[in-house]
Formats: sequence, C-alpha cells, structure tokens
Amino acid sequence: MISTVLLQASGSGLMQMLPMVLIVVVFYFFMIRPQMKKQKEHKKYIEEIGVNSRVVTTAGIHGRIVEVSDKTFLVDVGNGVKIRFDKTAISLEASKALNTPAA
Repeated sequence: MISTVLLQASGSGLMQMLPMVLIVVVFYFFMIRPQMKKQKEHKKYIEEIGVNSRVVTTAGIHGRIVEVSDKTFLVDVGNGVKIRFDKTAISLEASKALNTPAA
C-alpha cells in the first residue's frame, strides 16, 4: 500500500516537471542556440574583413575600411571623412548584402 502511494507520488511529480523541462528544451533549440550561432558567425566575419572591405554599421553608415586595429576600424565614409568604429558596430547582414554582387 505504502509503496504504491510513493510510486504514484513520484510519478505525478515527474509529470509536473515534464512541461517545464520541455519549455527549457524548446527555448534552447529555438532561441538560445540560433543566437549563439549568429554570434559566432558575426565574430568570424569581423575577424575576416580587412582593409578596403565595404561595410555598413549598425547605425546605417556605409563606408570602406582604411585601417584595422585590435578593437576598432577606421572607416572612410566619403569625401575624405574618416570615422573610427568599434568592431562590434559592423552589421553582419547589411555588410554581406552590400558585398554580394546583385544577380
């Protein structure tokens, strides 16, 4: 009698935890994992671009990289105007779209 009551109680506890576990798994695969993949891709892109690469910043400024340092880029935005940007300010999607030839 006691063993069946304990078995039922532990089974119901497991059933109560199952929805929470499923929510965590769904969050991981649909939100956390894609964001981590995107961050890795952005970091790789920032490491690959160099002088004379055309870029777009997150603020929407278009330009060409003239100088690369450890944490910043010096970007020529036209008419000899050069602005220094942090490497994280480069927009991955917009810069890739800018450098991809139109079909």
